[in-house]
Amino acid sequence: MIPDQAESLRRKLEINNVKQAKTISFVSGKGGVGKSNIAVNFSLELCNQGQKVLLVDLDIGMGNVDILLGLQAKKTIVDMLEDELPIYDIMELGPNNLHYIAGGSGLSTLFSINQQKMDYFLMQYNEVIKKYDYIIFDMGAGATHGSIDFVLASDECIVITTPEPTSITDAYSMIKFIIGFKKTMPIYVVLNRSDNVKKGLMTVNRFQKLIAQFLGVNIKFLGILPEDKAVTSAVIRQAPFAIQNNKSNIAKSIKQLTENYRDRQVAINVKESSTFVERLKGLLGNRGR
Repeated sequence: MIPDQAESLRRKLEINNVKQAKTISFVSGKGGVGKSNIAVNFSLELCNQGQKVLLVDLDIGMGNVDILLGLQAKKTIVDMLEDELPIYDIMELGPNNLHYIAGGSGLSTLFSINQQKMDYFLMQYNEVIKKYDYIIFDMGAGATHGSIDFVLASDECIVITTPEPTSITDAYSMIKFIIGFKKTMPIYVVLNRSDNVKKGLMTVNRFQKLIAQFLGVNIKFLGILPEDKAVTSAVIRQAPFAIQNNKSNIAKSIKQLTENYRDRQVAINVKESSTFVERLKGLLGNRGR
């Protein structure tokens, strides 16, 4: 992003508001379950519903958020860290006024960077946390002791799975890993690629009972997304399905899922006592970074 565009974006985001963006991590136990695609279209739907959203691709080296949006980022989060660029310089504008940051390549992982780079990341993140309603992290598949800190510091996480037994098993392992560090972590589950709503509901119900019985926590069911050829078509065309075919079953379902999520937030209306940056600093400090 060229300097005058960055300055324009900065001015547009300047608001006199003390609120903090809600930080949501999208996670999955394994790759190939549609996590990034859901994160992108969920973000677009939030924007469509009048919310200010920043989508951050944290799957460094494997990220594809810009591709799914049908765009090409000029700068990435790797450029910000390596060249100490202002965060506004790497932010791009997508459809529905969605702002996003691409993952890029050149780092093996964001989560093993040195203290100086992590401090710079946190300083830049602090620049924008009051200027959005939601900041969404598209995390890499699986979990590591490095990436888990970003998930734990988030306000909530959304676990994406499919009805396949291996996917359910991996989602269980992911949730077990998360609550092993933070049992109070608010967790939602989304069942993707379900070819039957009734069977999908039965799968989710069994999964919730399994988690409650063996892990002792209650996870929240957010929604079911159908198997739909519109997704494949959208990926091939490099256009989000929520925009490319907004009359499709999957587009209608992601809209309903997003509305379900926002309705829950209005009902809960819980105010966090600490910010994402404060929580992440605490976690990193406890691990001796």
